[in-house]
Amino acid sequence: MIAPAAVTALLQRFDPAGDGEAAKSKELVLALLASSPAPFSRRQFNPGHVTCTGLVLSPGRDRILLVLHRRLQRWLLPGGHVEPDDPVIGDTGRREVVEETGAVLRADWPPLLVGVDVHGIPVRRDEPFHLHHDLIFRFQAASDAFQASEEVRDVVWCPVGEFDRYQLPGSIRRSYARALASAQRVDLCG
Repeated sequence: MIAPAAVTALLQRFDPAGDGEAAKSKELVLALLASSPAPFSRRQFNPGHVTCTGLVLSPGRDRILLVLHRRLQRWLLPGGHVEPDDPVIGDTGRREVVEETGAVLRADWPPLLVGVDVHGIPVRRDEPFHLHHDLIFRFQAASDAFQASEEVRDVVWCPVGEFDRYQLPGSIRRSYARALASAQRVDLCG
């Protein structure tokens, strides 16, 4: 079970570096963690719950993995809800990436928080409008292989030059920039 204090500590270390939207989202997630008895419960709708997304860099780091979301009919990063047996928050992002895309992720690249995005989720049969307090983690793919699951309509590698074509929001674009910068630091350090 994930401890809210561990996620709070992780968020406190995250530097959005001039990204006002990520800074505001960080404040909202910290407030949720401080005030909610069940911040990871998918049944908590007011004010919402924590979710995790995986920003998967291709082996050449010039593309990111996207899924065509079944319900929203939009290209997004793979991700989803925290499960009770997820040991640490970054593992939620890893699990969701693998479940939705079948991608093989490099084991020597631990999850790295590269973005925070609080956004609204529309009403559906059994859920009112609510917020996803989404933590975006960087991963590195070991190969170009993937296999779309039943959870998504399609999976693609999106080249950086096609972010507009796939209508990616600013939160994904800025998270990609942070993910790429962190990957380059890894290369320089070792």
